[in-house]
Amino acid sequence: MTDTITLTGLVATEPKNIFTAEGLAITSFPLASTQRRFDRANQRWIDGDTNWYTVTTFRQLAMNVSTSIKKGERAIVTGRLRIKEWDNGEKQGTNIDVEADAVGHDLAWGTAYFTRSISSSSASASATGSPETAESADGSVSASDGIAPLGEEAGKDDAAAREREAVPF
Repeated sequence: MTDTITLTGLVATEPKNIFTAEGLAITSFPLASTQRRFDRANQRWIDGDTNWYTVTTFRQLAMNVSTSIKKGERAIVTGRLRIKEWDNGEKQGTNIDVEADAVGHDLAWGTAYFTRSISSSSASASATGSPETAESADGSVSASDGIAPLGEEAGKDDAAAREREAVPF
């Protein structure tokens, strides 16, 4: 049985990125999610128990996570929950894994700057004239999927935006 879950927490270590012999990208990291409650009598927040999850990502998401998520950052994860009991003869335990569908920074705690990644399948699709996304020589991205840019910035060169760096948490 699989259940979909959304978690927020702290990334406990630098994400570990590997490639299988078949070339599949896999990135994983431990996520610590601590419950907090407000103690009205003492007018302060109290930390509750910490739940630990192993978050695993695959393919393009794995590549994006390995370059975007760092140790100590607050993250939000949505994915499929997998609970596995284990016994090695000496000890017993439970692993709680999340096979992530989406991972991002928790914007309740800071800001982020999004940069769209162009996968090899999208790049080859734009080369063949497929109605997906195409990147022009100046680096701007245009979509022919019915999504039009909004506001005054539509059609303007976004060089200033490309020069901005992500604000670290």
